[in-house]
Amino acid sequence: MAITEVTVTDLSDFIAKVTPTEPDPMTGRRRDSGVYRGAADASWPLFTSLDTLGGVSPPHAKADLEEHILRNFIRYSRPHFATPPVNDWEVLVAAQHHGLPTRLLDWTYSPLVAAHFATVEGRPGADRAVWRLDWKAVHRRFRLPELALLIQDLEGTFGDARPFTPWTLFGGGKERREFACMIEPPSLDARIVAQAATFTLCSAKRQSFDSFLDRHELGSALTKFVIPSHEAGGLRDQLDLVSVDERRLFPDLDGLAAHLRRYYS
Repeated sequence: MAITEVTVTDLSDFIAKVTPTEPDPMTGRRRDSGVYRGAADASWPLFTSLDTLGGVSPPHAKADLEEHILRNFIRYSRPHFATPPVNDWEVLVAAQHHGLPTRLLDWTYSPLVAAHFATVEGRPGADRAVWRLDWKAVHRRFRLPELALLIQDLEGTFGDARPFTPWTLFGGGKERREFACMIEPPSLDARIVAQAATFTLCSAKRQSFDSFLDRHELGSALTKFVIPSHEAGGLRDQLDLVSVDERRLFPDLDGLAAHLRRYYS
């Protein structure tokens, strides 16, 4: 099935459309099990930061640099870890969190946080988007537990005759079965907690995540909430009114400065 597109006009419309219409049969509450990702341009595919390294034309041209990038991050990052990482997956999560190009995609449990990233900046005249992923449907398709995986779970979930590490995933040789999954990162700092952050990990690195899902008949697991360009400013103002801004999502001096710079510009 194709990806569903829904147009939203303001914050109340957005909240109404992301709220489940049916209550959970166990709790009676309308709790959403999806995760969200903001995009400053609704026309963009779901590219990872590795995909967009150096631009997206042609896309995926930097895929073979993935291992070299992470090796150099490990080489130079050690003095900056307060405690030794649990494993190389934690290093990969930390690298993504600090802006290194990786195959991970950032998501959040909060649709409002995703709307912040969709509207905080962008090309003038471009429609914005908030993507919703039904990650449980993805896990069912790839026969994974309907639980967000911790980095400590990856070895037991995907390990076979070979250890499951970023290095065996990145390398050539015998191909593993294709998969996509959601990983809940450790609380490395206050930003991860404030942003309700999570990540998706995909075995493919030469096509966008939405194309990968569509190839596996999972297009229906994605919904794209499109914010027309002429509505983006108003929705941004509404997010500021409910305190979804840089000062709260980046609880440090950088976040405070970014919030004040944008608010008074």
